[in-house]
Amino acid sequence: MPPYIYVLLLHGVLGFLDIVVNHELLAKLPKRGDAAPEEALHAARETIFASLFACLAWYEWHGAWVWWIGALLLGEVIVSTRDVIVEGDTRILPTSERVVHLLMFISLGILITLVAYALVWWHGAPTAVVRVDYGWASWVLTAMAVLSFVWAVRDGVAAGRRRTIAAAS
Repeated sequence: MPPYIYVLLLHGVLGFLDIVVNHELLAKLPKRGDAAPEEALHAARETIFASLFACLAWYEWHGAWVWWIGALLLGEVIVSTRDVIVEGDTRILPTSERVVHLLMFISLGILITLVAYALVWWHGAPTAVVRVDYGWASWVLTAMAVLSFVWAVRDGVAAGRRRTIAAAS
């Protein structure tokens, strides 16, 4: 199993902890009136990771397809950069959230590096989406993809509700 799969699994676990502990239990973001922009960014990130989990769980992306994976990773960097700014402007993050975010940024850097190595190899191959099977890890990543997508919809709906309430005020 390639090393990026392990890091992707770790990143998914860290993201889950961040969502449950920091966003839901401590900050209660879906209920905060000022959280619409942050929730929208979280929905975007969760959609990106749902795609990455699903795409990398069962496939290698050869030839021109490497640009799809590269675009997802670039999108994540852009969303994370914007999210850091929005979070800092709207609320004071607890220590637990700052620590988890630091670990997630480290994990993301490692993930991008390891996937980039794979993309270099894949780019030289003929353009194709090649099926792979990493056993249990493919199934866990598939479950993470489904959960990330469901949570993305939930956060997107929460952001929409917050915007509607703010517009009505």
